[in-house]
Amino acid sequence: MKIVVVGSGAREHAIAWKTAASPRVSALYCAPGNAGTAKVATNVAIAADAIDDLVEFIQKEGVDMVVVGPEVALSLGLCDKIAQRCSGAGTICFGPSRAAAQLESSKAFAKNFMKRQGIPTADFRIFTSFEKARDFIADAPWPFVIKASGLASGKGVFLPGSPEEAAGILASLLRDRKMGEAGGEVVIEERLQGEEISLLAFCDGRHISVMPPSQDHKRLLDADEGPNTGGMGAIASGPHRHSAAVKEMAAQFLQKACDGLRSEGREYRGVLYAGLILTPQGPKALEYNCRFGDPEAEAILPLLKTDIVDIFEACAHGQLDSLPIEWEEKYSACVVIASRGYATDMPQQDSREVVDHNSPCPDEIIFHAATRIRSGKVIAQGGRLLCASAWADTLDAAIAKAYSLVTRIDIAESQYRHDIGAGKNFLRRSPEAYSRAGVDIAAGDKAVELMTAAVKSTYGKEVLAGIGSFGGMYDIEGLKSMRHPVLVASTDGVGTKVKLAAQSGRYAGVGRDLVNHCIDDILVQGARPLFFLDYFATSRLKPAIVAEVVSGMAEACKASECALIGGETAEMPGVYLPDEFDIAGTIVGVVEKDQRLPEDILCAGDLIIGLASNGLHTNGYSLARKIFGEKEIAEYSQALGMPVIEALLACHRSYLPVVWPILRDKPGMIKALAHITGGGFEGNIPRVLPSDLDAHIRCGSWPVPPIFTLIMERGRVDAAEMHRVFNMGIGMTAIIAEADREDFMRRTGETCYVIGSLAAGKGEVIMEGIEK
Repeated sequence: MKIVVVGSGAREHAIAWKTAASPRVSALYCAPGNAGTAKVATNVAIAADAIDDLVEFIQKEGVDMVVVGPEVALSLGLCDKIAQRCSGAGTICFGPSRAAAQLESSKAFAKNFMKRQGIPTADFRIFTSFEKARDFIADAPWPFVIKASGLASGKGVFLPGSPEEAAGILASLLRDRKMGEAGGEVVIEERLQGEEISLLAFCDGRHISVMPPSQDHKRLLDADEGPNTGGMGAIASGPHRHSAAVKEMAAQFLQKACDGLRSEGREYRGVLYAGLILTPQGPKALEYNCRFGDPEAEAILPLLKTDIVDIFEACAHGQLDSLPIEWEEKYSACVVIASRGYATDMPQQDSREVVDHNSPCPDEIIFHAATRIRSGKVIAQGGRLLCASAWADTLDAAIAKAYSLVTRIDIAESQYRHDIGAGKNFLRRSPEAYSRAGVDIAAGDKAVELMTAAVKSTYGKEVLAGIGSFGGMYDIEGLKSMRHPVLVASTDGVGTKVKLAAQSGRYAGVGRDLVNHCIDDILVQGARPLFFLDYFATSRLKPAIVAEVVSGMAEACKASECALIGGETAEMPGVYLPDEFDIAGTIVGVVEKDQRLPEDILCAGDLIIGLASNGLHTNGYSLARKIFGEKEIAEYSQALGMPVIEALLACHRSYLPVVWPILRDKPGMIKALAHITGGGFEGNIPRVLPSDLDAHIRCGSWPVPPIFTLIMERGRVDAAEMHRVFNMGIGMTAIIAEADREDFMRRTGETCYVIGSLAAGKGEVIMEGIEK
């Protein structure tokens, strides 16, 4: 068969790469293609939106099949023109008609379609008038998102942080037409909270076949900061395709959409993509796309085992139900490399050479996007340049391999996210957590079954007995290289933060909180963690919840090279209220005896360095919950730029990655560490002070995160009390000699603050700059 793949991005390279593997292909073309597609196909210099030229080429070359990658060609009716002008020659087109593709090309159409078909989605309003839209947002009934209705290459979604910003966005779209026709109509919809997933399926007009679910990262920068983009990376999971949750969502959002389009005379053939959000009220549709996602395709297609040409043909002929489609039972990850300036107002860089030092490997590949070949060299120029994809038996292994690919590529003035896969709990949970949680077996055994894989991922050769045993066993032979090892142990919990976790239905975070809190408690004594044990108690065991909490613990343990070797799960009806639970943990670490902290060489003039916190961490939640009612906690805060619950549930930070390298490489530089937990500065720093020195803390010498300002204002809490209850933005303090200041700051690799110093006194903390 002669096949044309339309498009020039990494998605089209992935499609062409998979298509080229089919023995049925006699000639493969890409229009216009890129430097990557040139390795597997013949590039043709015809743009994806030049549909008349494309049809002419198809007729001239006697092409048998056309596979449409980008949405623009679909919205212009390429498949319709092929049906009109090439069907006599037997040419088939993999992609929906222009009428069916309106599901993506018009968000206004899509929202009304979902409403007509009873597909769960956010409440919304549609506007073409700037004045009417501006008046609506002045008194909107819910926190909102603004979306350009037309095609915007993934950049038409705006999350304003203030009413003024929202009005400016509306003016730029509706009045100034900064996005042209795409922004001439806007959808203002309720801003939903929850984890997002992408669910794609092949569709033949009547039947669907679901692909492995995926999760992408839309924001430009780490920790989901920066502007929205077309996508900076994605992960996908073959095993999750079988879960009950995925099957239910496929029926509710994909099959129902397929049936609805057919009932409205818009029979759909191609790839149907549902962007979903998992809210406390259940999954809801954020959007539909009418093609492979980008970068989702680069994560999903490497897992496909069935000949993709057979699939394209079955979809075109309405025979998908007769073709079994097989996928690898593996995980995949892809990391996008983009130009500096991408998705911002900064000018993108001039063309420059791409140097790829990677050797061919059967389970990894570099997909090209904005690249071309010039004088035998690969040249990059544009926004998204390359996508490094890898697949493996575990998600973490796939992510690690993808990043290994990235490090062996040289492109001047480029950037990528360093946290692809982070925070994507849906694909990190065991698939069985969804498909078997309701099975009638002993709940305790079920919880163990669901969490086993996550827990065992933390094991090294030192763990001789772990989960499921009467007790954990840890081989300390590895400590023989130490001169005089001392074990350090600590036990703690996360307080009433668990109530917020239960209220929001987000459980993994408190598992990470617990481990990180305990790590910091032994780190202040100079110790690195060895192993961890947990305790989970509740009124009635719900295996999926237990598994999610413990999986969060395992994730934090693994990040710190700490083994989660055991724990206890207790069901105690009558002790806890329905749906309530509590957790606690014990950690054991090790330190050389002569490197224990605090050292006894503290002296007047030593500096107190503050390391930033992520928020409340694990203390002050009783007061915070009293100040914010249950309704207000769930609401969006303009001051925070997010719902209050998001700020309150921000994960407790582990300071091990910052502090341990300094303790290891420069022993003696850090004289003392204090973990700022319950009691604030006054309750924690005295633990490391000698009786003849005071710690003077200069309030105002570091930026206080807005969540603390909001608590102070809403609760009318005075500054002195705030500093006694909360960490106020400083989660760890280090005491160092003034002479080591510059070296210490450099070694931390982050912005930290000189917040005070030691002076002669009585072992107390003096808070300067606030009234008692």
